[in-house]
Amino acid sequence: MKRIFFALFVLGLSMACKNTDRKEGNTPKQEVNVYTHRHYPPDQELFAQFEKETGIQVNVVNASADELIQKMQLEGTASPADVLITVDAGRLVRAKEKGLLQSVQSDILDSIVPSHLRDGDKQWFALTKRARVIVYAKDRIDPEQLSSYEDLASDVWKGRLLIRSSSNIYNQSLMASLIANLGAEKAKAWAAQIVDNMARDPKGNDRDQVKAVVAGEGDLAIVNTYYVGRMINSDDPVEANAGKGVGIYFPNQNDRGTHVNISGAGVAKYAPNKGNAIRFIEFLASTEAQAVFAEANYEYPVNKNVEVATLLKSWGSFKEDNLELSKLGTNNKSAVLLFDEVNWK
Repeated sequence: MKRIFFALFVLGLSMACKNTDRKEGNTPKQEVNVYTHRHYPPDQELFAQFEKETGIQVNVVNASADELIQKMQLEGTASPADVLITVDAGRLVRAKEKGLLQSVQSDILDSIVPSHLRDGDKQWFALTKRARVIVYAKDRIDPEQLSSYEDLASDVWKGRLLIRSSSNIYNQSLMASLIANLGAEKAKAWAAQIVDNMARDPKGNDRDQVKAVVAGEGDLAIVNTYYVGRMINSDDPVEANAGKGVGIYFPNQNDRGTHVNISGAGVAKYAPNKGNAIRFIEFLASTEAQAVFAEANYEYPVNKNVEVATLLKSWGSFKEDNLELSKLGTNNKSAVLLFDEVNWK
């Protein structure tokens, strides 16, 4: 029954993506088929702007990263996908390892996207950055008490820490970065102590961790910055008050820097509109598009010519970990295994 359901799901997604072989008169239709995990209104606005500027129609298929990757696998050489957009470098590495992406040559992307934020074989490129930071209850925690991810394993924080489950890709990538920076043995010891320091069993998303801090269920949490930005500017007063009730702390400023992750894009292996796909990703890396990502979704731009949003500026500048992000993918399996070994639920 599950296989039948998934087959129907794939068929439904395929119908949403227009046939690239259509022609209007004798001229092939100019289009680009985008499989995207991102679901934000600003993205749709950018897609419309790209259509207006280039005359290339953007056909969008929205689904989770895992669903899109599986869909591309099932479609094989017949896949209409031109571009895959997803969040977390680990997922982009996974798509590459499954042979779903291809290398592209683009002087524009090479000049805009820093080398540690793109695949070494040029199969994917970062579009935005998110810092995974410590948020703390302003009324209970002095930020002078904080220092690093490693320090969160201290007994000082026993019963006070909130964090998502080990199945969450953001936590897996944070763990993968610790494996890369500290080695597997020290990373495992850290994870074991974090489990001991948890205020409750992991549950909910990053927003839920922020709300729980403000509600007094714990004193600090590990979350992505853009969630806090979206909460502060939410129309929901509960979310807005929660976002305003926590402080932002960038860990590891005295050594390697704060862990960052990305949303990114790659050209699909069998893209029927490869040229349009490259042009589309170049547009998303442009100053125009990066400014929209920065202001509307509270993400850090990868384009150095674009300023961060006013809210993010208020949190201060920070040193980021320049770890090659492909290691988040290559260390993912080890991260998952270590989480299981320490019983991080």
